[in-house]
This record gives sequence, C-alpha cells and structure tokens, in this order.
Amino acid sequence: MANDKEEQDPARRRFEALRGCERVLSSARPVTLRERLADLAARAEDTYDLDKRPDVYGNGVIEALEQRVAGLLGMDAAAFFPTGTMAQQVALRCWADRTGDRTVAMHPLGHTEVHERFAYSQLTGLRSVWPTREPRMPSAEEVAGFPEPFGALLLELPLRDAGFLLPTWEELRAVVAAARARDAVVHLDGARLWETVPHFGRALPEIAELADSVYVSFYKTLGGISGAALAGPEQFVEQAKHWRHRYGGQLYEQWPAALSALAGLDRELPRLGDYVGHARVVAAAIAEALARVPGGRVFPEPPHTHQFQVWLPFPAEALNEAGVRLAEETREAVFGMWREPGLPGLSYTEVTVAADGLAWTAGDVRAGVAAFLARIG
Repeated sequence: MANDKEEQDPARRRFEALRGCERVLSSARPVTLRERLADLAARAEDTYDLDKRPDVYGNGVIEALEQRVAGLLGMDAAAFFPTGTMAQQVALRCWADRTGDRTVAMHPLGHTEVHERFAYSQLTGLRSVWPTREPRMPSAEEVAGFPEPFGALLLELPLRDAGFLLPTWEELRAVVAAARARDAVVHLDGARLWETVPHFGRALPEIAELADSVYVSFYKTLGGISGAALAGPEQFVEQAKHWRHRYGGQLYEQWPAALSALAGLDRELPRLGDYVGHARVVAAAIAEALARVPGGRVFPEPPHTHQFQVWLPFPAEALNEAGVRLAEETREAVFGMWREPGLPGLSYTEVTVAADGLAWTAGDVRAGVAAFLARIG
C-alpha cells in the first residue's frame, strides 16, 4: 500500500514539507497568505505613509514608486505595470512606432521568446531576428555584422535561461555601441538588473544609462508581490502609459503590489552585494560536493549574480522526490524544483542565494548536498 505522504497532492506535500523546514538554502521558506499579509503590513509601515488614501488608477503610492524607480535608475521617468510581460510588449511597441522599424534583435533564449507566448508578434505585429544562437549575449561583432536591419536591440541582463549569464562591462558597452552605429535603440530586459551591480562594478544609473529604456521587476530579486516598471525618456514613458491603459494595465487599485515593491527596494537592494558574494561560496561548495557525481556540475562557476544553475544526471521526478524527503526528514531544504529541459534523465535546478542562504557555511552546503544525494532513488 502506498505511503500516505505519497498519496498527497504533490504540490501540497512539497509546500508543507518546505514550510516545516528550519533552514532553506535556495530562495526562501514558503509562507501562507496570512503570513504574507502580516509581513507586508509590518514592512509597509516604514516605507510609505499608510494614513494616505489608496491609489486610484495610478496615483498616490503608484506615483511614489515610479518616482523612486526613476531616481534609482537615473532615468527621466518610470511607469508601473502589473506584469513584466506587459511592460516588455509596450516598450517594444513604442520603439517600433518611433523608429518606424518593427524588427527587434533579441536572443532565442530571452524571456520574450521563451516565456511570453510570442506576444510581441501575436499582439504587436513585431518580428524578431537573432544575432546569435549561442547561449550568451551577442557580441559587438555579431550585432554590427548582422545582415538584416532592425530598429531595436533587446538585451536581457542577466540572460536567465542560459544560466543567469552576464557579459563583461567592456563587452556590454561594445554591444550597445554596435547597435547605436546601426541607428537602433537599445532596450534592457532588466527583470533582475538590480543584482548585476556587483558583477559590473558600476552603479545602477551608469548601467541603465547605456540603454534607451529599461524594464525592471519587483517580485524577482526584490521579493515583491508582483509588478514591474518601465523607465526611460519622459515622452516615451508617457506614450507607454497610454498603451498600458489600452493593454488593460490601468488597474483601479494596486497598492499591495506597490507597497511590497517599495519595501523590497528598502530591504533587499542593500543586501544584494552580500547575496552575490555568498552565492560564490555556495556554488563552490556545491561543486565540491558533486565532484564524484559523473555529469554533475554548477554553471556558471563562479556565478555572475546570486543565482546559478546546478545540473545532475537523474530524472527530475527522482530529484524532486529526494528534495521533499530531505525536507520532511531533516527539516532542511537545499534545492528548489528540478526540470528536464531536453535530454531525458538530465535535469537542472536554479539556485537563488538570498537572506535565508546567508546562514549556510560551505560545510553546511556540502553536508546538505550529500544528504540530498543520498535520498535519490
């Protein structure tokens, strides 16, 4: 007869197992709605005057968040969007209107190609071209020598599906210059732009200054409920707000998302340097623990941000079961969900080192990985 735990809904079982953990290495311990509400109420007290009235169709706390983001990025203005997908589509549409060219150069592993159901072509009538198919940002030579014309170059920093990869600062500047030489505008898919500062060794305004427009996320990296911002020149942002309304993004009230975004900017931005630094310690410890597993690897090593990939030659189902068993039996969680992106039996997971992960020493990580490997069926 099957074990009672095995008969539970897998998602429910995983949630309960991780909630019961005393220590979590990657990401954070999951919480209930009640806990999420209590945390937001506690954090919001220090980030915005809660005696003010709620926002109405984009004023109040939404405007405060937009001004905060524009200042952080050194841009003229910013517009809040309920989703990053909407922000990306509006940005590309606005630039196509302004340049008169509906072709966008992007990466085949980019978010707009892989995770947005081709909204740029289905909704906006744009077409994409790929200066490179290699799992990295295109080089300046590839951008300069690409045989087809394009009006905009979209760069995802970091390139998540390739392993949260970043170019060097010199490579990034050269790519932007190559696009400019072709009279193309540059848009940054900066959902995780916040965490690129340690790698580039430059402040956010200096990074954002390279682009004509920048999209940033509030729930990735910052731990917000949802939402994103699109920043750029004032007239561009005003045009984007009109399209935000047309796309259905002019919600009546959005204060929970805005408050959590402001709180995330206050709490998480100052910690990102520590997260990135400790991610290198964690990645090295995981790599050491996997040294005797043929095909096991960390990528990239060292990580470019506080996120990286871990690959193992086992089916994702077996690895996910091992992770749940580890959480149930030891009240510790090492990895998140595993996936098989291509070859059956070869799986990867994404590791995110944030506040909870700072408590793990290299020795803790090695021991945790060994305990995880011991539970693979």
